[in-house]
Amino acid sequence: MTGTLRPARPLDAGVLGDILHDFQARTPWMPKLYSGAETVAFCGTLIDRGWVRVAEREGVPAGFIARDGAEICALYITDAARRQGHGAALLADAKGRQDRLWLRCFQVNAGAQAFYRAQGFRQAGTGDGTGNEEGLPDFLYEWQAEDAR
Repeated sequence: MTGTLRPARPLDAGVLGDILHDFQARTPWMPKLYSGAETVAFCGTLIDRGWVRVAEREGVPAGFIARDGAEICALYITDAARRQGHGAALLADAKGRQDRLWLRCFQVNAGAQAFYRAQGFRQAGTGDGTGNEEGLPDFLYEWQAEDAR
């Protein structure tokens, strides 16, 4: 990855909300549940809670991770910055802060599943969609530090 990682700042909410909303808008299988303004407000809430770290490329956010302790709540990278190591760098940073991480990934999102497996996560459960707002079946993925096992 060429760039830096840093804690999110309140003024990042607009850019991060745009990253999240863009994913929702361009992903055919993703239900369109929230407006752009709602995703910006959501990102602002995550930032206010201190959960968000940003990957920057040339001073511009390329992606972000939101983490509540061991739970990864969100990990999104801009289209232009994909496959450049930003997601892996954000996960490596999270792994350095926790001995265990977990997340839910939609079953239809094969690309994300492959990415998480390549980062050392293993599938640990399934959900039928009743546990998420989107109503989409998902998989539970977990990672645990070698020395914490």
